[in-house]
Amino acid sequence: MEIPLRARVRAGDPVAFGQIFDENARVVYRHAVRWTGDWAAAEDIVSLTFLEAWRLRKKLRPEGESLRPWLLGIATNVLRNTARAARRHQKALAQLPPREAVPDFAEELVGRLSDSELLVAAKAALERLRPAEREVFALCVWSGLEHAGVAEALGVPVGTVRSRLSRARGRLRELTEQELARVPENMQRHFGSGQIPGDRSCAVRSSQEKNR
Repeated sequence: MEIPLRARVRAGDPVAFGQIFDENARVVYRHAVRWTGDWAAAEDIVSLTFLEAWRLRKKLRPEGESLRPWLLGIATNVLRNTARAARRHQKALAQLPPREAVPDFAEELVGRLSDSELLVAAKAALERLRPAEREVFALCVWSGLEHAGVAEALGVPVGTVRSRLSRARGRLRELTEQELARVPENMQRHFGSGQIPGDRSCAVRSSQEKNR
């Protein structure tokens, strides 16, 4: 009798763990890169997520189908911890003496919009949401989990997922308009009037991401 993949992961089978990495690493990466707006940081998040998944493998529920909610739940916790560490780092840097002023190259960069800049703009709007609403939005809209999967990933009731997602969508429309008012007009054309980053089948998606 063939042992289910979930049971093999729980038992610490490295082949099974390699299989879930191959099947889910890209999903975790996309979730992380949209959340952080940083390609390199997202790669670190993927590594930390699977290291943590290996450490927590025995806590994986024996029943269930897809392992994606479990992995994205771990990734969300890793992102939370990383964000806290970044805030502590920024607080420490703020106490250092100011550095010598550097030239402003803004004019030189006008018109050279990149995928990274688009991600930063989307991230700016998302960061103004409450953390709980931001997590639900990212998992539902960007990572494509069903409400039940998000509930499993975050350890909350399905009804809570629905209410948080509804609030996030409404608030994000308003915040996105505010963020778009702060960026160059040509960047607005990328998003479209009133479009929510990630609120369609493809969120702020780049050619770089597709090729990864």
